[in-house]
Parts: sequence; structure tokens; C-alpha cells
Amino acid sequence: MRGKVVSGVGEGRAFTSLGWARRQFREKLGFNPYAGTLNIQTIREENIELLRSSKGIQIDPPKGFLGGKCFTALIGKRIRGAVVIPDSSRHPSHVLEIIAPLSLREELNLDDGDEVDVQVWLE
Repeated sequence: MRGKVVSGVGEGRAFTSLGWARRQFREKLGFNPYAGTLNIQTIREENIELLRSSKGIQIDPPKGFLGGKCFTALIGKRIRGAVVIPDSSRHPSHVLEIIAPLSLREELNLDDGDEVDVQVWLE
């Protein structure tokens, strides 16, 4: 997939900071996520529909929270992370949220409008 970097609304930072979510990311993906997500607007919206209809790795919430699913990914052809498809989001349907163990914006020197490649494995 390819997409353009866009600013988020802060939901990713809150979600990736929750103890129960961090534990599951560590257990199921093998890393502690950086507090926040890289948001990309995909060029082909059907790519997101494919992810939404695939099983993925479930992130199971405790009572009172919403979870989601994720897919392992390689971002910028060199950083291992995951695409997160939350059960609920304020983002438009063509925006993907990506997590990694470090700040993807800093590590890949990305600004809003920059394009980035994301290779995703369907689980």
C-alpha cells in the first residue's frame, strides 16, 4: 500500500498508552508501541476494505472499552510495525493508523503530505 501522511486527532496516542492495549501489542506483535500512531491517507480505499474484511490479530478490550484488530507491517521498507483497524475511529474511512516501537515520523523523517509505502501481511 502507499499513502500520504496526515495529522491525527490524538486517539492513537490515547489508545497506545492504555495498559491493556500495550500488553496485547507486546504479547501478540512482539513490541511495545510508541505512544501514538502514524496516520496515512491511502491512495486506494479498497486496500482498507480488504483489511476490514480480513481476520487480523484481535485486540480484545476489557469491559467498557473498544478494541480492534491489527496486521503486521513493514513501514518505509525498513521498520517493523502494525496497521491497526480500531472498532471505532473518528478518522475518515480511507485513513490507516500505524504503530511501531518508535516514532515513525521521526525515524523516517516524515511530514504531512509525504508519501510512504506500507507492506501489510494478512493474518
